[in-house]
Amino acid sequence: MAVILGWAEILEDHVDEDGREPLDRVLQKSRHVIQFTEVARDFVESLSEEGATELEAIELRPLLEAELAAVRESFPNARFRRTGELPTVSVRANEMLSSVFRNILENAVRHSEKGSPEVTVACRVGPETVRVRIADDGPGIPDDRKDRIFGKGEKGMDSPGSGIGLYLVRTLTEQFGGEVWVEDNEPRGAVFVVELPVHTP
Repeated sequence: MAVILGWAEILEDHVDEDGREPLDRVLQKSRHVIQFTEVARDFVESLSEEGATELEAIELRPLLEAELAAVRESFPNARFRRTGELPTVSVRANEMLSSVFRNILENAVRHSEKGSPEVTVACRVGPETVRVRIADDGPGIPDDRKDRIFGKGEKGMDSPGSGIGLYLVRTLTEQFGGEVWVEDNEPRGAVFVVELPVHTP
């Protein structure tokens, strides 16, 4: 699929108006399949490690910076910003932590009806835990769905996602000894809060 996507992207400057819409569909579907396989791979890896998850010290700041850089490249029309500095703290997790933040950040953009959605990342460090808050300006999530969206296969009627992304987020976060939940953003949108234990040597 990556090869197909690469050739299709080359065609972007070589099609007329009649070919623009079909090419856009090919590009969109190719990216969706690639994203789906990446989530599915992470999901399978998380299941294989369930019950025997080896945790280590993961530096939060470079991991978040890498995921923000990746989503900026994938979604050039979206705006990703930080509130305050990212903390120089280590959390108890493993390399799968990147999938937690990747899924939440991509989810915030995909479920927005705006042409240029805005996503804000903020962190707060406590004595024993770190909270990462990822806020969007999308349509928000009704109270009766705030917990259900983390269920396996759960997705909205118009969702372009796989239905396992947020289930993976909760599964991994709980394996790390943390929690994840959703709050309302002001004046609109949703805030995904990921709470992780601080790593203590």
